[in-house]
Amino acid sequence: MNMTIILASKSPRRKELLENAQANIIICPSDAEEDIDEKNPAELVMKLSSLKAEAVYEQNPEIFKSTACGSGGDDKPFILGADTVVYAGGKILGKPADKDEARDMINLLSGSVHSVFTGFTILFEDGNKITDYAETKVFVYPMSDKEIEDYISTDEPYDKAGAYGIQGLFGKFVEKIEGDYNNVVGLPVSKILHKVKEYI
Repeated sequence: MNMTIILASKSPRRKELLENAQANIIICPSDAEEDIDEKNPAELVMKLSSLKAEAVYEQNPEIFKSTACGSGGDDKPFILGADTVVYAGGKILGKPADKDEARDMINLLSGSVHSVFTGFTILFEDGNKITDYAETKVFVYPMSDKEIEDYISTDEPYDKAGAYGIQGLFGKFVEKIEGDYNNVVGLPVSKILHKVKEYI
């Protein structure tokens, strides 16, 4: 199945995951306002992903017919919006603003299990839209204070929900996961492609 995906995100991790699925990726970041008052993590990421996908279309109404963000080609292009949060201790964790916030987040994750939620919205040229989410449980070994300080002193935590990247330095503290590994990296690619195939 040939795919051209207009990705409403600047995330290099999401881009790489989709390229591994042999998709043609066009980066067209959304500038949607992400201030949503929602306490349920699944609902939050689905709403945010929908806002992002719709914002890209609204900003570029001819996106499927022009080269506004590249060439859509003739292979059923679609806009993909996504949002990821970490849910731990009854709290929704986004990206840490500073070292103190990163420390608090990692302390919360250490020696416990948390969930990673990624919501995604697929917006087709005919206006049809699919919104769903994936959840993966992540079990983290207990971390010493020094391990936490050493980790938050790297650059890794600060552009990632929950202040960590499973595919990076933090991976050595992960005991196991239940669910889709790629979802923790930032995008449940298999589930997204399955939904697209069902629609097409």
